[in-house]
Amino acid sequence: MSQQFKFSPLVLAVVLVIAFAIYLFLPAETETQQRQGRASPVVVTSVTEQAFPIVVEALGTASANESIVVTAQEADKVGEIFFDDGDLVEAGKLLLTFNSREEESRVEELKVNLAEAKRQLARVRDLAQENAASQQLLDERQALVDALKAQLDVALARLADLQITAPFGGLLGVREISEGALVRPGDTITTLDDLHVVKVDFSISERHLPSVALGQQVTASSVAYPGTDFSGEISHIASRIDPITRAVQVRAKIDNPEYQLRPGMLLKVVVEKQVLNTLVIPETALVPIEDKQYVYVVDAENKTKRTEVKLGERKPGLAQVISGLSEGQKVVVEGTLRVKDGSTVKVVGDSQ
Repeated sequence: MSQQFKFSPLVLAVVLVIAFAIYLFLPAETETQQRQGRASPVVVTSVTEQAFPIVVEALGTASANESIVVTAQEADKVGEIFFDDGDLVEAGKLLLTFNSREEESRVEELKVNLAEAKRQLARVRDLAQENAASQQLLDERQALVDALKAQLDVALARLADLQITAPFGGLLGVREISEGALVRPGDTITTLDDLHVVKVDFSISERHLPSVALGQQVTASSVAYPGTDFSGEISHIASRIDPITRAVQVRAKIDNPEYQLRPGMLLKVVVEKQVLNTLVIPETALVPIEDKQYVYVVDAENKTKRTEVKLGERKPGLAQVISGLSEGQKVVVEGTLRVKDGSTVKVVGDSQ
């Protein structure tokens, strides 16, 4: 006859206590061992004091330093053309002439008449000195010479109107006419742009007004030329602030010696307000929590400490530190999501 084995209440209580103790203490010890054996890899950087330029950025549209549409003053037929599309010309360059045979003949006729009138005037003046000619005759000859000079000036001006020259040096646009074409007043012949300097108009907030001045240096860039900066200076600041946008209009002149910039281009303009010598950290080190900013400082024992920082000015990739850090401290810039206050870390890189 088999006898049934039974546990006493005392033995059962002891077993439960031992099991609870194993459950309570063993995992904590294992987690500690794992944490000590598996330090989180991070990349750090040193907090340094460096020059931190404070800039104002704006977008502006380029325009030529001088720009005109070349047109005719009167309706006439085109004679000769002395330029082609996109030519670079100097001031005074003859661009085209209209049919001017009648005006040229008139100028030659007046030159001949004026020469004869001057010869007659000289002869009468000699006779008048010998009392062989009256003063009235002398005056009449002088008046004829003066009249012919005036008529010649008018004819020359008329002839000049039939020639179109470049009023300033620059780059010509597309030629819109051909030889023999009838051109009427207002018809476009071509365009002329002075591009050795381009103007850039942009707007800045009224709070930046005290930071800009005439002659202040600016840099401009275009998506057409990545990595290339164009230098210039502020040439004009508007006398009024727009009451709707609270912005002030600023004009800068940008050097363009190789004619890379063209009218109508969108340019990014950077105006340097001031340069601060201050503590700077990468923005990747920042950990925002609610309305505050923190960083993880790594000490000599590779332990992290979450530290609140006060920030000042910011620009893409960098932030000014007003308080909370000192120069030389190490802060985590990569791996912030894997650590917390008091974590053990393994520094695998220094971005400094």
